[in-house]
Amino acid sequence: MRTALLLVGHAALLAALAPVLLVRGGWTERTPRLGIWLWQVLTVSLLGSVALAGLVLAVPTMPVSGGLADMLQACVMALREQYATPGGAAIAAAGTVVTMAVLGRTVWCLAWALLRARRDRSRHARVLAMVGKARPDLGVTVLDDDRPAAYCLPGYGNKIVLTSAALAALEPRALDSVIAHERAHIRGRHHLVLAFADALERAFPRVLLLRTAAAETRRLVEMDADNAAMARTDALTLAGALLEMAGAAGPVAALAAGGDVGRRVRRLLGPQRPLGRLALWGCVLTASGVLALPLVLAAEPAVAAMNINACPLPKAAASSSASTS
Repeated sequence: MRTALLLVGHAALLAALAPVLLVRGGWTERTPRLGIWLWQVLTVSLLGSVALAGLVLAVPTMPVSGGLADMLQACVMALREQYATPGGAAIAAAGTVVTMAVLGRTVWCLAWALLRARRDRSRHARVLAMVGKARPDLGVTVLDDDRPAAYCLPGYGNKIVLTSAALAALEPRALDSVIAHERAHIRGRHHLVLAFADALERAFPRVLLLRTAAAETRRLVEMDADNAAMARTDALTLAGALLEMAGAAGPVAALAAGGDVGRRVRRLLGPQRPLGRLALWGCVLTASGVLALPLVLAAEPAVAAMNINACPLPKAAASSSASTS
């Protein structure tokens, strides 16, 4: 029970403090890729803590020595003892329900999100094959549209799509930066990152950490792609290209270049202050500890039990052994 309470406390602490610490100050914008990874770590640690807490309640830990037969006998007797104690069956059942609910809901929503995105991308790829015009010199597909827009379609050839209005509005350097932005989305597999964050938000919409993680991930993947685009051009050119396509939206399951333009332009035109090496390593080590802590807490009773050279015996066997001696 103590271990389960520690795991729940860890999850509650993450849910309460993580959104404030990561959002306040906007330091994740200085290193968007690290920020994306931190949000993923926090969500996995939160859900893992709750699932492991339920598992700890459902499966008692017992000291075991001897072979497989002794271990199975000890497990059976420990389960029987737990269910025989007042409230033991209810606690074990509640723990099982919590674990199965967290894991089942997470897997279901993630699978549904991936399948839906795959279906939508497949449908749009068929449309592009019929109405799009390939531009091999640019490596893009062009759609006739009077609205300037650019987006990528991961999978199915990893297509980058620009409208004819975008081609007409963007000068060559700006166009090169927009294409580099979309290629960065494909190279970084940002569609999978977003599918993971959105699926967890949909699975548990009342959890503030998961809602914040999804919103921040959507913002940070755009900033990470902006960083890649700035390697091909300067910040002012990229900012102008984003303003040209402000408000542009791509189809479902695509990543468009025109989202959250205001904040991204302010970041591009402001002073560039990447995190120092010491701060980066501090974040990585802290995140690794947060990710590993639930596993350590859940494994501690089992490790302690393995160091005890004892195996619980039935009362009849114990009394018989005492009379013999």
